[in-house]
Amino acid sequence: MHSTTLEVFAEIDGIGSASGLFLHEDLLYIIGDNSGYLNEYNIKTKKLRKIQILFDQTLDQLENIPKPLKPDFEILCQHGDKLYILGSGSTPKRNLMIEFDLKMQKVFQKDLTETYSLLKSISIIDDQNFNLEGAIFTGNEWMLFNRGNGIDAKNGIFNIQGADLTKTKHAGFNPFKLPNIDHVESSFTDAVLVKNEIFFIATAEDTKSTYADGEILGSFIGSINLQTLKLTFSNKISAKHKFEGITLLNQGEYSTTFLLCEDRDSEELKTVIYKLILNH
Repeated sequence: MHSTTLEVFAEIDGIGSASGLFLHEDLLYIIGDNSGYLNEYNIKTKKLRKIQILFDQTLDQLENIPKPLKPDFEILCQHGDKLYILGSGSTPKRNLMIEFDLKMQKVFQKDLTETYSLLKSISIIDDQNFNLEGAIFTGNEWMLFNRGNGIDAKNGIFNIQGADLTKTKHAGFNPFKLPNIDHVESSFTDAVLVKNEIFFIATAEDTKSTYADGEILGSFIGSINLQTLKLTFSNKISAKHKFEGITLLNQGEYSTTFLLCEDRDSEELKTVIYKLILNH
């Protein structure tokens, strides 16, 4: 049996619609789904640095890109010295991947349109139900988490062998059933690998659209066995928050602590980072 404690970790001005995060030593990297910046927040000094990752927008638009044009960066994951920022693929304008080299501080852009088309084809997920919200990269394998908040409720995990996502030729898809609230199935919003366990967050949102927002009914944390891809446990952690990003803060003998970010679906440039303690 697991128990959880949720508390505020930090409040940060200057970031809106936070959708993914990754902690590297004292630096917390945060993306927003409607922003052309990668945010670097020092949790000790509380200083915020903005790193421009998009260059085809005017500077005044970069902080709050209009919904029809936004890249919908829902995924931030890491391997080695690189951060990977992926669009959700829920519209044709959301197929971009950004690689950010932490050592060289350089930005590389890649187009995932062909890969996303292949994933839709092998999983029989149409454009209205394709919505990637989490990823794990091990260096030679990708796991991409589809959020089943479309009308078909297609939660699932894509497995892709190989390091270069733009050269994907084969992929597997594992449909996944998640807990529900008031007959609304929750759907993946992010995931992180801790040793041999996949920890995920999921939200029950009363909508049948990957584009339009709905009423938030609650959020869960859970884990999936890496080898079997079977659900190990799930715990409801909030009745009102829509958590969209998870990263490991620390792990001890009796507890694992994560940081979470929340997308409040507003244009206010302020975000709250939460600390979630999971007792084993």
